Amino acid sequence: MDVTQTKQEHLLALKVMRLTKPTLFTNLPVTCEDRDLPGDSFGQLMRDDPSTIKGAEILMLGEMLTLPQNFGNIFLGETFSSYISVHNDSNQVVKDILVKADLQTSSQRLNLSASNSAVGELKPECCIDDVIHHEVKEIGTHILVCAVSYTTQYGEKLYFRKFFKFQVLKPLDVKTKFYNAETDEVFLEAQIQNITTSPMFMEKVSLEPSMMYNVTELNTVAYGDDGESTFGKMSYLQPMDTRQYLYCLKPKPEYAEKAGVIKGVTVIGKLDIVWKTNLGEKREATDQSAAKNGSRVRRHQTVFGDDS
Repeated sequence: MDVTQTKQEHLLALKVMRLTKPTLFTNLPVTCEDRDLPGDSFGQLMRDDPSTIKGAEILMLGEMLTLPQNFGNIFLGETFSSYISVHNDSNQVVKDILVKADLQTSSQRLNLSASNSAVGELKPECCIDDVIHHEVKEIGTHILVCAVSYTTQYGEKLYFRKFFKFQVLKPLDVKTKFYNAETDEVFLEAQIQNITTSPMFMEKVSLEPSMMYNVTELNTVAYGDDGESTFGKMSYLQPMDTRQYLYCLKPKPEYAEKAGVIKGVTVIGKLDIVWKTNLGEKREATDQSAAKNGSRVRRHQTVFGDDS
């Protein structure tokens, strides 16, 4: 977080800290097959490691918590929380203190202050505290602007500002490919990549078709009357890993007879993605790709068009 400070000496001191939860300790597992020379040595070392989860040693996530050491990353859909404190460092009473916090994005400026009323007075060694929250819905540069105005005991009005700059990043990279069958069917392949630094649990990936299509999900393997995910029971997506999902879309009968209408369709569905990360916090994000593009649970929605 970049901070710009004023050169003028003031009676009040402003401190801004980001509020984040601790993260689970991550390790890099080293594995090999049983027939290799080390045998089960690497596996035994991981099972004996107190930082790993018993029974899931190769998951990378451990049982220990790590306190944040820096500002960290903010991803689309997260809630940015910040603690703002104004402390009276002087030996005199300060009056009419007004603290204002705005968030400047590339498209708008938002007021995040809990109250816009001034505090009557602030005695020496006392402080004014506030916590602000904002769900980030835009990717790119964000600037938190904190402004403090006050009046000295001699009636002099003073004012200063500080700027805190941070970037909001994309958590997922979604790419799509369309394949046209000889019939009226359209196959959609969705490639989903985890571009964060933490593993994700993929809770749900589904395609909601437009009113003209029916959709068949092709991501399960049938065993009798039941179906099992092609990705297995442990549906984890490691950092920078990519997973492909496949769907078949077929025009509804009432639209299939109108070939001209179908050819004019530009939007065929919306991909809905729900995942969890470390500590179960709820998050939801919408992505603008053709319309609008979440342990943490986050939702990622993308509307797709048929480019064929």
